Amino acid sequence: MKKHSYSAPTIVVTSLFVLLALSLRGQNADQLIGKNVSIRETNYKGRNAIQLVAKPDTADATSYAVIKDAVFQDGTIEVDLAGQPIAGASDSARGFIGIAFRLQTDGSYEYIYLRPTNGRADDQLRRNHSTQYSSYPDFNWARLRKEAPGQYESYVDLEPGVWTKYKIEVEGRKARLYVNGAEQPCLIVNDLKLTPRQGGVALWIEPSSEGYFANLKITAK
Repeated sequence: MKKHSYSAPTIVVTSLFVLLALSLRGQNADQLIGKNVSIRETNYKGRNAIQLVAKPDTADATSYAVIKDAVFQDGTIEVDLAGQPIAGASDSARGFIGIAFRLQTDGSYEYIYLRPTNGRADDQLRRNHSTQYSSYPDFNWARLRKEAPGQYESYVDLEPGVWTKYKIEVEGRKARLYVNGAEQPCLIVNDLKLTPRQGGVALWIEPSSEGYFANLKITAK
């Protein structure tokens, strides 16, 4: 196997899949490389978890924790997560939380995330922005919303600070997001913006957000 900068520490090879199973239940924070975040092992609502808090005044889409040696191009990423605005955040804070994937050495990556405070907002338009796909650095939410309104975001029932099951399936230029065990995806992306290739995986949050992650499982196809 060709050595890669994100080579996996635990790999089980079968006839069809390379399976990387990383449980964040009790995972050491030393297994993560933070960028513009603090990282702490903690217990959150009865679960052992990794807590990320974005450092203040950082640029959008630059706050995450890379999982050391994880490799991913196509397959499935599953995790339990809970996101919410930090104490004292402005009313515009949404508690953004999700997963970045195919992270490259030049800093580019794909990501799919949740806006937990939107899920039960009284404003229907805001509810319609509960989930989001973006690609860093060229295709942020604002550009995608302007150029293709409604195509890269959708509604799903969410609550801030509540454990939520998150799963993405990725193959080539396509990705699907499933929330809380639903059989049908709540977001379908048929034109991921970056060229499909292997890269890293990161736990992702935004400024003014704190996030909790547990039970991560990466299945590389």
